[in-house]
Amino acid sequence: MSKRITLLIVLLVGVAACTSTPRSDLPLPYHGDADQVVTVVAENAADTTATLTAWQRISGGWRAAIGPLRAYVGRDGIGRASEDSAHTPAGVWTLSEAFGIAPNDGSRLPYRQVGAQDWWVSDTASPSYNHYVQCATGTCEFDEHASENLGQAGSAYEHAVVIDYNRQPVVAGAGSAFFLHVETGRPTAGCVSIPAADLEAVMRWLDPSAHPVINIGSK
Repeated sequence: MSKRITLLIVLLVGVAACTSTPRSDLPLPYHGDADQVVTVVAENAADTTATLTAWQRISGGWRAAIGPLRAYVGRDGIGRASEDSAHTPAGVWTLSEAFGIAPNDGSRLPYRQVGAQDWWVSDTASPSYNHYVQCATGTCEFDEHASENLGQAGSAYEHAVVIDYNRQPVVAGAGSAFFLHVETGRPTAGCVSIPAADLEAVMRWLDPSAHPVINIGSK
């Protein structure tokens, strides 16, 4: 065997060893009990793109299960969310349910297929603020113009995972309707978005028994 081939084998083995070695830390601080963490990390807080990676806890640390992927975040970057800004909320939030205009494509999270009578309420005066509600257009007991009709949102909501920001407890005006959804080629109003195929892979990977969370921040 030539020295050149031997060196190539050594390099390949070294690369394989590096990629299979678990990390003891995550790119953002996390001290919770979740066994699955989706990190969304921007270089700067004002950036409208970030790096998304799905991490699985293993013995001795964490291993990247999916990614890194490019993600869009809010038009105002990552920071303190509110109804008056387009920030993606910084912090750690649970991922407990999913929905989509399309049928469930393999998610193990509780999944709701949505249509024209499915809403997410952003009316700050409503008792249903930052909650899912079902009602026919024109009959809802909240300001429909200040809320999202999930079934009429187009391709962005073909599939989506709810980011549990401002849900327990709900603070009126602190921001509503934050999701991990399909990208549309531009920054969001505060959600996190990735390509459809990548989102489907993440949704199939998420395991409710692992108590998954999303960890959003900047370097």
